[in-house]
Amino acid sequence: MNGITFGIICGAVFGVVDVLIMIPLKYENQRKKIEAMTAAFIERFMIGFLIPNVQFGISPVLSGFILGLTLSLPSAIITRVYIPIIGIGAAGGIIIGIIEKAILP
Repeated sequence: MNGITFGIICGAVFGVVDVLIMIPLKYENQRKKIEAMTAAFIERFMIGFLIPNVQFGISPVLSGFILGLTLSLPSAIITRVYIPIIGIGAAGGIIIGIIEKAILP
């Protein structure tokens, strides 16, 4: 499996998992809930897609952590919800990095 295909799969799975986590949260109205879930899916999809396709010359686990953390920062800053957003991004990045290390050459 190449990095592009693996990245699409990881991004889609990570995006869906993040949206599922958001379902029980309360929002002002339905429109804001849809916007938040769409933005979260796109952000998590890109984290999952980029990890196997960006080579920093370091371990994929560390690379995943760095990408998950830094790509989650803008959303955390805008929403002022730091720990859950950054934590899920970093944890997801680490998990994808571990899977990448095990699957891709």
